[in-house]
Amino acid sequence: MATSEVTPLEALNRAFLLNYPKDAARRIEAMLPLEAANLLAEQPVYVLLPVWRNLPPGLTDNILQQLPDAKAVDLLAAMDAGLSSTLLSRLDSARRDSYLELMDDGIAAELRELLEYPIDTAGWLMDTDIIAFNENITVEAALKQLKEQNKEELHHLFLLNDDLYLQGQVPIQRLALADGDQLLSSLATPLQAVVTALEPKSEVIEKLEKLKANMLPVIDGKDHFVGIIHGKNILSVLKQDMATEMQTMVGVSKDERALSSSWFAVKKRLPWLQINLLTAFLAAAVVGLFESTIAQYTALAILLPIAAGQSGNTGAQALAVTMRGLTLREITVRNWLGVTLKEAGASLINGFAIAITCGAGVYLWSRSTGLALIIGLAMISSMFIAAVSGALVPIVLKRLGQDPALSSSIILTTVTDIAGFMSFLGIATLLSGMLAAG
Repeated sequence: MATSEVTPLEALNRAFLLNYPKDAARRIEAMLPLEAANLLAEQPVYVLLPVWRNLPPGLTDNILQQLPDAKAVDLLAAMDAGLSSTLLSRLDSARRDSYLELMDDGIAAELRELLEYPIDTAGWLMDTDIIAFNENITVEAALKQLKEQNKEELHHLFLLNDDLYLQGQVPIQRLALADGDQLLSSLATPLQAVVTALEPKSEVIEKLEKLKANMLPVIDGKDHFVGIIHGKNILSVLKQDMATEMQTMVGVSKDERALSSSWFAVKKRLPWLQINLLTAFLAAAVVGLFESTIAQYTALAILLPIAAGQSGNTGAQALAVTMRGLTLREITVRNWLGVTLKEAGASLINGFAIAITCGAGVYLWSRSTGLALIIGLAMISSMFIAAVSGALVPIVLKRLGQDPALSSSIILTTVTDIAGFMSFLGIATLLSGMLAAG
């Protein structure tokens, strides 16, 4: 049976890699990825594993891709599944899929499951194309690696200790001005904050805004560095969220696009239109309660759209501002009282101003002081109810664990229509003695 013969140099390398994995990792960091791959390709996987655990992310990606495919796959399969999935997540999809296809089916299935971070988490949002260095290598060695990797838009280097835990960061300007023999640890600045891969998107955004940061490092469940959240990526996500919420607020599916088919639009919109029709019947039922009052004072019917329209606009304004606050994390459900009081105060001031304008217009048209007073009081009360509802509806839905964008508009439309009709016709019924019949 033939056996592969180990040369004296390979034997020396193997002994060094096995007995001094941390020192070996520091030596490998000073090499080019292709040189390191040629050295490691000669060794069995059990020799590579201790060294690999001490190499920073970014470098491991480059070395892995320089190894023969068979060696790379054996190495990935022998690693801890969490470490292997993290490494795979940083590769382009074609390379990742090619490695997974060469693996045992059971191992590949486990890794594919680990590669899927839940949607709207830091892991789902992060950029896995990262660069990190051991804090104890020199500036010269780091610059050599950077030139080889040729990264654009690089502002900081992240530093790891010998156990691969994040220790700090080095601004790229400071690195460029440092002496070549300086250790990276001497240039380090503290990290502002980190986020875990499973941290919700809302908390990530909150940290970015609080710290006024343009990026945040991401760590996994074992506190190892796995990616970066960029502020520009979050801005893109927020824009998409706001566009989606604009659609869902009016009963349009978030999946519908301007060039979607007519049939797709019908399927997604018709259920909400049916629900909206039901709420319209509810508003009509309120009007029906005052049928006798309207029959006696026909001028009320002419003014009904004014009452409903103003309350609807007021509610929509409050809803839009509150939804924006929730989307951009300017407010949370804990701020419900402050938001409600602000909208209530604004609605009362606006209500009085609109009441004066509307009352004057109605008086000039009808020459009826009673009708002018009724429409003015209706404006104040209906706009107040609408504004408070516009603030509270999305907050209450959020508190109940529902998507406020999905139902807020329909609920608010029902409330404002009923508030407008009830206020106007209710006050008219109470003050009917001030109206002239006909």
